[in-house]
Amino acid sequence: MKAVFYTNEYPPNTYGGAGVAVEYLTRELSKLMDVEVRCFGNQRGGKPRLQVTGYKPWPELAKGAHKGFDKALEAISINLQFCKNNTADIVHCHTWYTNLGGFFAKILHNIPFVMTTHSLEPLRPWKREQLGRAYDLSCWIEQNAVHAADAIIAVSGGMKKDILSCYGVPASKVHVIHNGIDLAEYRRTSSSSARSKWGIDLKKPYVLFVGRVTRQKGIIHLVNAIPHIDPQAQVVLCAGAPDTKEIAAEMEAGVAKIRKKRANVVWIQKMLPKKEVIELYSNAAVFCCPSIYEPFGIINVEAMACGAPVVASAVGGILEVVVPEKTGLLVPFTAKKDGAYEPRDPQKFSRDLATALNRVLRNPSLQKRFAAEGRRRVETNFSWAGVAKKTYALYKSLV
Repeated sequence: MKAVFYTNEYPPNTYGGAGVAVEYLTRELSKLMDVEVRCFGNQRGGKPRLQVTGYKPWPELAKGAHKGFDKALEAISINLQFCKNNTADIVHCHTWYTNLGGFFAKILHNIPFVMTTHSLEPLRPWKREQLGRAYDLSCWIEQNAVHAADAIIAVSGGMKKDILSCYGVPASKVHVIHNGIDLAEYRRTSSSSARSKWGIDLKKPYVLFVGRVTRQKGIIHLVNAIPHIDPQAQVVLCAGAPDTKEIAAEMEAGVAKIRKKRANVVWIQKMLPKKEVIELYSNAAVFCCPSIYEPFGIINVEAMACGAPVVASAVGGILEVVVPEKTGLLVPFTAKKDGAYEPRDPQKFSRDLATALNRVLRNPSLQKRFAAEGRRRVETNFSWAGVAKKTYALYKSLV
């Protein structure tokens, strides 16, 4: 049996959790079967049972397009290239960027179509800031794929509920398979090179954020919490790849305002190599995930694997990863009445984040307990080898 993966992200072009999941899942699956990866980019090569090919868009398709349409049209052009030939028994797609290709492959090559939902377009209305009217196209592509897919993998139980609520497909079609972690790679290190490189004081504790500058990750709420965080603690924001110019400007203004009164805020405005991120996780007094929408939250698993206590918003798949009072603390999140993924009271949410962070910062014994329990939970529940076995079993049931 052979599976072909269609994905936007694949190393070295990885900027989010979906790309991380594809990288490690394909590696583990290749120990059980043949795997081919077709991705956005110019990647080439692989191993005997894991072949990788990158595809570039047809620039003519997006030339002269309305603002915001170019990326969507380029994605469609890559999807058309993905499905023009096939030697696989099953096609597995990740994110709306490739769902159209999966649908075409199912029809053209008569093979089962599996899609993993790392998020749902209707639940990310802020994407309209980034895509404009092309957001309506991404929603349509996802809706079509959900109904056409032979099986849907939800990365959490919460995600399964969202799929059933948004799209009304039979529950038997949706299979919950959590994401995982490379337990050998993500583990505590005492290295200090990355911290020294980025100007982090080795003698003082720090709160850590890792993620993209996007509404979804809630980083603006953490920035607004900084004035309420223990002034003796550093705040390290490893945050790059802003979705839009507008949110980039909002972030820059927020950090600049805080730095006028507080010097110990370190903002690393790029996505760092894994080795450096692992060092930052390993030595953080507390890791913060203030996401307002998080179907799984692989960053929390990474942090826990490296022995970092976690403070996270109580949303989505985070509820299935972080165990309150055991591996970290969860901050209540109440959304606006209209159902949008925005806090009803943003100021209160930011203050509550700070309160939880301060509790961990000021209690070394709590840090130690959360760190130990977090690593233990990850080892027990979130290995990529286990994820691959479940995925392989699903494939076999379809082929």
